[in-house]
Amino acid sequence: MEEQIQEYLYNPTVGKIVTLSVGVALIWSFIKIIQKRLLTKIKDNSNHYKAKKISSFIGYVLSILLLTIVFSDKLGGVTVALGVAGAGVAFALQEVIASFAGWLAIMLGGFYDTGDRVQLGGIKGDVMDIGVLRTTIMETGQWVDGDLYNGRIVLIANSYVFKEPVFNYSGEFPFLWDEIKIPIQYGSNYKKAQEIILNAGKAVAEELPATSKEKWHSLQNKYRLEEAQTKPMVSLVANDNWAEYTLRYVVDYKKRRVTKTILFTKIMTEIDATNGLVKMASATFQLVQAPDFNINIKK
Repeated sequence: MEEQIQEYLYNPTVGKIVTLSVGVALIWSFIKIIQKRLLTKIKDNSNHYKAKKISSFIGYVLSILLLTIVFSDKLGGVTVALGVAGAGVAFALQEVIASFAGWLAIMLGGFYDTGDRVQLGGIKGDVMDIGVLRTTIMETGQWVDGDLYNGRIVLIANSYVFKEPVFNYSGEFPFLWDEIKIPIQYGSNYKKAQEIILNAGKAVAEELPATSKEKWHSLQNKYRLEEAQTKPMVSLVANDNWAEYTLRYVVDYKKRRVTKTILFTKIMTEIDATNGLVKMASATFQLVQAPDFNINIKK
């Protein structure tokens, strides 16, 4: 019995399994210590999330590398077979491999971060999680008007970033330019109408023009961009039905709907207070009376 135990303990395979177990335990203990003591010092949620994902990935790589080193003599005889099998697996799992490569591109290339509002294909929403193979999005829009959540969670393969454009609404410039159109009747006081609309834009925008201008200058230092107008501006177009004023303004990417509500309410209230000096227009239809017909029937 003792001889069998000694033979078992001195078995090279058993020694390698023990070495592998101890090595993997040490690797992941080291990874957990780093995540608890060093990564907790990262205040930014996005950077903390990225660092945690990358540290876990390093742990998996080191574990696989240790497995290869410990059992290297056992793997020598099947190298050719593994190569052929690997080629077949790579072809069969090309979408999985592309998704993994997409994950690396997302994490290192800055396509988007968790919390960003993005549009991937026809899916728009906020990024909840960036997995190794898929990105999880809380969807907005569809049967819900505006940029509001509809409650549907969508998983999109990371390989998508290599195939289609990625629209990021909140990356390095977390603002959008938006517009509202105000139809004014012909014969109104056009100067007064423009003043009301522009003042409403300035009152609602508040500090956004200065903040967005600063962000835009940061982009100009990094990319080749022209100067942009971030202050509210009003333009006028005369069409067949009315004088159409367009208010263009900068808005936070999550507040488009509520900002439009505030603007329209303020503008309509101010227009009503002019007592007819400025009037909003609406589509009108004029019914033309049919001409009289004189019918003479001779017997």
